[in-house]
Amino acid sequence: MNNKNPIRVLIAEDHAIVRKGVQNLLSLETDIEVIGEATNGRQAVEQARSLDPNVILMDLVMPEMDGIQAIRKIKADKPTAKILVLTSYDTDDKIFPAIKAGAQGYLLKDSDPSELVAAIRQVNAGESSLHPAIARKVLQELNVLPKPQSVDELLTDRELEVLRMVAQGKSNRQIADQLVLSLGTVRTHLSNILGKLHLASRTQATLYALREGLASLSDADLLDAEADE
Repeated sequence: MNNKNPIRVLIAEDHAIVRKGVQNLLSLETDIEVIGEATNGRQAVEQARSLDPNVILMDLVMPEMDGIQAIRKIKADKPTAKILVLTSYDTDDKIFPAIKAGAQGYLLKDSDPSELVAAIRQVNAGESSLHPAIARKVLQELNVLPKPQSVDELLTDRELEVLRMVAQGKSNRQIADQLVLSLGTVRTHLSNILGKLHLASRTQATLYALREGLASLSDADLLDAEADE
């Protein structure tokens, strides 16, 4: 890994043991640098603004302001902020509000340390990173919602191609190379897709594509895909 421009990480976690454990784990990675720690949601919002981290690790249950409120405020401040939820909770009342608020990833604290490192790299590259159990739970919820206008009617053929590849866990660079497009064109297609489908993030686009049958969970490497923007 190239450590000239390490991934700058802010850890928002109220439990000191967990916070220090994550910090020690990440200190072993040459391409990741912990630049700040927040012990509550309010501090997380303030430090996200002042430190401008590449990735924010966000616990959901914290004093003063919970993680979901913090995500909303951070995304309102900086819509491009990249947030990875790291929590013990896999309940619907935590998962869906966090993703709707704009989190790009959702990882459980009992995950393997290597999964956390991979998820940070993936979210930093603009990819989705969902624990497989979380992805399935979200898909189950999406499947009971009424379907909007057909995706074939909403998107152009090229946008459908890009959406399929996003759902397969491909980075913008990989999509550009495969479709022989510039990175700027891929980003424009992705922006158009999100706008037409009324989605807030790449994670939501991936889940939408899975629901519509444009890709399957076996195709979509939501956790371990290469992160090479």
